This record gives sequence, structure tokens and C-alpha cells, in this order.
Amino acid sequence: MDIVIAAAIVFYLLSSATYLAFLLSQKKNLDRVALCLFITGFLCHLTSVGYDFMRTGQIPVHNLYQTLSISGLAVAVIFIIFHFKYKLKVLGVYAAPLAALIMLFAYQVPREPVQAKAIFNSFWFVIHIISVFIGEAALAMACGVGILYILQENSIKSKKRGFFYDRLPSLDLLDTTGYGSIMVGFIMLTLGLVTGFVYAKSAWGRFWSWDPKEIWSVATWLIYAALFHQRLTVGWRGRRAAIMAIIGFAAIIFTFIGVNFLMSGHHGQFTK
Repeated sequence: MDIVIAAAIVFYLLSSATYLAFLLSQKKNLDRVALCLFITGFLCHLTSVGYDFMRTGQIPVHNLYQTLSISGLAVAVIFIIFHFKYKLKVLGVYAAPLAALIMLFAYQVPREPVQAKAIFNSFWFVIHIISVFIGEAALAMACGVGILYILQENSIKSKKRGFFYDRLPSLDLLDTTGYGSIMVGFIMLTLGLVTGFVYAKSAWGRFWSWDPKEIWSVATWLIYAALFHQRLTVGWRGRRAAIMAIIGFAAIIFTFIGVNFLMSGHHGQFTK
């Protein structure tokens, strides 16, 4: 399936270049071309993941390559959904390169064959994996929207209309999209944590084992819980929410990659 994976990467890269051209020129047809290229890459990507699933009968998250691939697929799915829901076309400037970067990284890591394990067939494991990856993908979009918000706010506050002023949407649309991303991501991340604890009980006989991934996952969840709470009670909006979304996603990246490489634990098996 290497050729299918390579095709997905190529289409993601072409989509990235086209979205950049759209940002620079603001030609209406370019965003449609970019989206079509992205969806084509997504379909190639989905075919690759589907093949791995059919081959093993399990969600393919048994090594670093498969885990990264699923992460990239989740980003693509969430971006496509958000594109049609919020009509935030320019978000592709962030989402397409992110999907391409994840898959380029995945393509470079070893793809050693792995033996399927019965515990991966657990209902709780499946729900845990799906929830976590969807949640993290939604929070990745929140980070992208947060970056766009800060760029647009800085442009508005400057005395002269900067490069981004006419190229980015209103602050209200960015804030609404960011909140929607965080809400979806937080709910799915919460579900992922709960089902992860239940799965840990069935697999290792205890809900909590002080695994580094567990600790950092909870720490990351607390960042978004604080943001969500402040949004509902104090009315945190705009720049504060955008900055917290970026900080939260940085914590996710460290939890996803840094913890697995720097610390040992149950989750280390998914990065080998």
C-alpha cells in the first residue's frame, strides 16, 4: 500500500500549496480546488487505513506508523466536517499542511510487522482510541483557529490594514469556530479518558497505574477543563481562549510523542 500512502501525501501537499495560493490571491475557485485535492488525499489515506484494518481485524494502532496515520486521518475528517459546518475556508492553510506533515513523518518511521493481540479487540479499547483521536484532532483545529484569531486581532489593532486583514474572517466567526472545536474536543477527550480507565481495569487489573501517558493525559485534560470552565462562567473569549487553545495543543503533542519517547509505560508499545 506504499503507493496509496504516497498518493495521499502528494494530494495533501498539493492541497496545502493550493490553499496557500488561495490565501495570497483570494481567488474563489482555488479554495474549491484545494478542498477537492484534500478530499482525494483523504480517500487515499482512508483506503490505506481500511486495508490495515481488514488485514488484522483491529484498529491499526499497533506501532508508531499506524498511530500517526490514524492521527492524520482524524485531522482530515475533522477538518472536512468543520469546513462544511463553519464555512471557514482559510482553515485549510493550517489543516492541509498539518495532515501532510503527520503523514510525511509517518512515512519515514519503520513499519515493522506487529502481532495482533486479543486485548485490542476490547470494546472499551475501540471507544477509547476513537474518542481520543477525534478529540485531539478537534483540539488541533482549535489551535489552528486560535493562531488565525491572534493574527487577525493583531491586524485589526494595527493602525494600517495588514496582510491578514482582508484575508481572514471576522473575529466572531473565528471565536465561534474555536469554541466549537474546543467543545467537541473536550467532550471526546473526556470520553477517551473514562473509557481508557475502564480498559486499563480490564487489561491490567487497575484503573490507574501512574503511567506517564496517563498523568500527562489528565494534565492536558485539566488545561481544557479550565478553559471550558472559564468560558462558561467568566465568559473567556477571544485572545485568552486562543492562547489557551494553542498551549493545550502543545501539551497534546508532548503527551502524544514526547512522553512516549522520553518515558516508559503501557502506551510505549504504540510507538515502536
